[in-house]
Amino acid sequence: MVNPCRMTSLLAPVALLTVGVTFGSSASAGQASKTGPLAQELTTLLSLQKRDAVAARLGGEEFVAALYYPGTQLLVIKAKYAAPALLFEKIVSKNYKDAYLDLATASLPDTKIMIEDMKSDGLHVERGNKNDPFDIVTSGTQAAVQFDGEYKKRKMSEEAYLKAFSEADAAYERMLTALVAELKR
Repeated sequence: MVNPCRMTSLLAPVALLTVGVTFGSSASAGQASKTGPLAQELTTLLSLQKRDAVAARLGGEEFVAALYYPGTQLLVIKAKYAAPALLFEKIVSKNYKDAYLDLATASLPDTKIMIEDMKSDGLHVERGNKNDPFDIVTSGTQAAVQFDGEYKKRKMSEEAYLKAFSEADAAYERMLTALVAELKR
């Protein structure tokens, strides 16, 4: 009869190997998100300030705004706005939710990037498991990209998928940085 303690120690390397194979897909290799800590900082600041929205000017006619649904999702949009003075006035008066709505509905469509951060934890190149929600990024008038790791279903190459993720993560990092700075002012 095999000692149960000895059996556990023999199975531990097999369990670790299985976990490594399950989560070590090629799509996620080397694609760590830069946006996780920033998303956490933003949601913490929003909670501390008892806010559910924030907006900031990125420069010129370009703005960014976010709506936060605690425990569920963070919706962030960046775009150029045709009447920047009006939107900037809403930001200065901290009327962030109206700024978000204006940017979401009346921005220049070709300049818009919409991020649906489904767990408010930054972008992820794929979901942890099939039951997890996935992040979605829509750029301009292009089709939305779902970051669920299933790029083949969308007839994308792995290279195109990873490039889309890298670009989206960099844009999201810039957006979150501006929003965090706005809340710290």
